[in-house]
Amino acid sequence: MVDKIYSFLGLATKAGKLLSGEDACERALKSEKACLIIVSEEASENTKKKFSDSCAYKGVDIRFFGRKELLGRYIGKEMRVVIAILERGFAGHLMEMIDGMYLQNGGE
Repeated sequence: MVDKIYSFLGLATKAGKLLSGEDACERALKSEKACLIIVSEEASENTKKKFSDSCAYKGVDIRFFGRKELLGRYIGKEMRVVIAILERGFAGHLMEMIDGMYLQNGGE
């Protein structure tokens, strides 16, 4: 399931519906273009809190998923800590996959 999620992120990149990097994702949140924010599980607590708070304020979904090396590799970049999904269909499907993976693993 994890590989499917990473592959789907690559598909979103090719479709032009994904931004990466903290600054770009912050701008997407502020301009209300982001439908979903994905923060690497390896991100600092400060980064996790900053994006959690911003997403809560803007009413944008957030998920904590993946390793920053793999997030970058699958979207054709170097390591990435934060990704913004810009389209509701992609965002919904990613949330289903991420949530389903955690349910399968007993909430790990």
